[in-house]
Amino acid sequence: MLKPSIIISGGGTGGHIYPAIAIADALKAQHPESEILFVGAQGKMEMQKVPKAGYKIIGLPIRGLQRRFTLENFKLPFLIIKSLFKARKILKQHKPNIVIGVGGYASMPLLFMASLMKIATLIQEQNSYPGISNKLLAKKVNHICAAYSGMQKYFDGSKIQITGNPIRKDLLKKHNREASLKHFKLDEHKKTILCIGGSLGARTINKAVEKALENWQQKDYQIIWQTGKFYFESLKKYNNKNVLVKEFIYDMPQAYAAADLVISRAGALSVSEIQAQGKATIFIPSPNVAEDHQTKNAQALVAQHAALILKDAEAVDQLEQLVNIIINDKAGLERFEKNCYEMRKTDATEQICKLIAPYLESNAQSSS
Repeated sequence: MLKPSIIISGGGTGGHIYPAIAIADALKAQHPESEILFVGAQGKMEMQKVPKAGYKIIGLPIRGLQRRFTLENFKLPFLIIKSLFKARKILKQHKPNIVIGVGGYASMPLLFMASLMKIATLIQEQNSYPGISNKLLAKKVNHICAAYSGMQKYFDGSKIQITGNPIRKDLLKKHNREASLKHFKLDEHKKTILCIGGSLGARTINKAVEKALENWQQKDYQIIWQTGKFYFESLKKYNNKNVLVKEFIYDMPQAYAAADLVISRAGALSVSEIQAQGKATIFIPSPNVAEDHQTKNAQALVAQHAALILKDAEAVDQLEQLVNIIINDKAGLERFEKNCYEMRKTDATEQICKLIAPYLESNAQSSS
C-alpha cells in the first residue's frame, strides 16, 4: 500500500514555523503511516527549527522582496524561477496527496506549482490581515483555514474555514509554576516577568526592558528575557541570578508557567499561545506590520478585559511604571488570566486535520 505523503511549506518566522509543526504533529498522530516533508527557504530559521522537531526539510533558494532599494532585489526573479523548478522536482519525486502552506515567501513556489499540477492544496492564515504569499495563492488553493472571522474581504468565502491557530500540543496544557521556576533556577517566592519579542527580537521591547531593568531588580523581580537573534549579543551582559537572558526560549510552556506577567508583541501565534495558557499580558504591538493587524489582535483581548495594550511609541517611557502597578495587583492579574483563558481556541489542528483526512484516505483506497 502506498504511504500517504504530505508536504508542508512556509517559514521565515516562528509565527509560521510553529503552526506548521503543530499541524505536522497532529497529522502524524492521526496518520502514523504518512510521510511528512517540510519545504522552507535556504538559510532561514525553519532549516534549524524543523529538524529539531523531528522532520525532514528541503530548502528553496527563494528570498523575500526587500522594502528598501537593494541589489538583492534584482536577483529575485532568478531565485523565483530556480525555486519553481526545484519545487516541481520535489513534487514529482514525493507525489504528495496534499500540500499545505503556512505563509511566508517560502510557501509561494511550492503551492503555486502544486496547483498547476492539480495537487490538492490548503493554506493556513494566522493573522487578521493575510500575508502577501497567502493573498496571491488564495485563488488557486482548495482550502483556506483562517484564525479570524471576516476574512471574506481577502479570500473566497466558500473556501474558508475558521479554525483558530494551530498550537503545539505542549502549549495546550499548563505546567506547574514551582517546577517551572525550578527548571529555570529561579526563586518561587519572587514576582516573575516574561519578556518575549519573537524569534528575531523586538527592538522596542528590548529597549524598554533594558531601561526598566535596574528598577525591577531593586524591587526584587525576576525576569526571563528572550531578546531574539538580532539583540542577544548586546544584551547578554545583563544575565545574572535574577535576570535570565536568552536568545530564544525553546521551553515555552515552562516559561509561561513561571511568569506572573508577560510582555509580548501581539503576533497571531503569540496571542493564541497566551490565550491557551491564560496569562496576564501587556501587549506592545509592532507598528511595522500590514494594516496594523497586531494592534487589532491585542484589542480583541483588551475588549474582553483579558489584557493590556501599550503603544510601541510609548513603551520605552511607560513600561517600567505600568509593570510596577500591574504586577502587584493580585486581583487584577487573576481577572486578566481568567478572561484570557476563556478566549482560547484549542481545536485548530483537529479541524485542519479533518479537512486533510479525505485526501489521505483516498490514497489508501486507490492503492488497496
